[in-house]
Amino acid sequence: MTDGLRKWMWVFLAALVALQFYFVRQLLSALLLFAVGFAAIFAVLAAGYLVHRAWESSLAGMLKGARPVLGFARRGLVFAEEISRKPFRRPRSEPVQ
Repeated sequence: MTDGLRKWMWVFLAALVALQFYFVRQLLSALLLFAVGFAAIFAVLAAGYLVHRAWESSLAGMLKGARPVLGFARRGLVFAEEISRKPFRRPRSEPVQ
């Protein structure tokens, strides 16, 4: 009788240990999945940040090289505003029919 109980006790303990291993494996696999997910989110955010920084530095370089062109454009804009303020017809001229 005691040998039968002892045998079932060892079977129960082995099942309990096996369940613990299964539970630990399940937790480790969930941890791995979360780590992969967070790494993917980090990679997307890091790529976006790097693209933003590259855009910022290239735009700064373009503006540094384009200062003379911007000066010409600014003078052209002032000239266009000055012309637009002048009337097309002389004052006291007859209207066109």
